[in-house]
Amino acid sequence: MKNRFPEGWDEKKVKTVISHYEKQTEDELAFKNRNLTVMEIPVQLVSKVRELIVKSKSIKRNDTAIRINP
Repeated sequence: MKNRFPEGWDEKKVKTVISHYEKQTEDELAFKNRNLTVMEIPVQLVSKVRELIVKSKSIKRNDTAIRINP
């Protein structure tokens, strides 16, 4: 049985596409994760944003614990 590719595609193009995705960095993959976002933050606000993230995670953990053990 012969492999069939979409019109305009061949084995070389398929391998090129596979190689591209296998070489992606975590940063590139983060752009595709619908549960994350990437934004520019002024350097002077980075520590504040980190604090908010930690607080948010802590609240979520506590909320989960409350629901599990009412």
